[in-house]
Amino acid sequence: MKVSKVVTKIVIRVFFILLLAAAFLFLQGDQSKYQHIYFAFGHKWEMIFPAIIILSFLFLFVICAQKKYNEPEMNWLLVLNTLVLTAYGIAIFIRVSHMV
Repeated sequence: MKVSKVVTKIVIRVFFILLLAAAFLFLQGDQSKYQHIYFAFGHKWEMIFPAIIILSFLFLFVICAQKKYNEPEMNWLLVLNTLVLTAYGIAIFIRVSHMV
């Protein structure tokens, strides 16, 4: 149980550090170059999958924080979800940086 608690906290902290770094890079410098970047989805249902990942991350994060990271199954689910969300965020960041 101790390992899952430590791993969960490390992964969450790395995720928030990466999120802050991406936000800093996005907000730094010239904002006019981001005005003409649009994400076009061919179908509305394509937006469901990122929404599910984000909402499940928020749900698991709140539940694990309320239970003080004492449930190993929930901790591992949060770690897995955070890693998938991190990969998705990195893919979006790379895509936007190539557009600019």
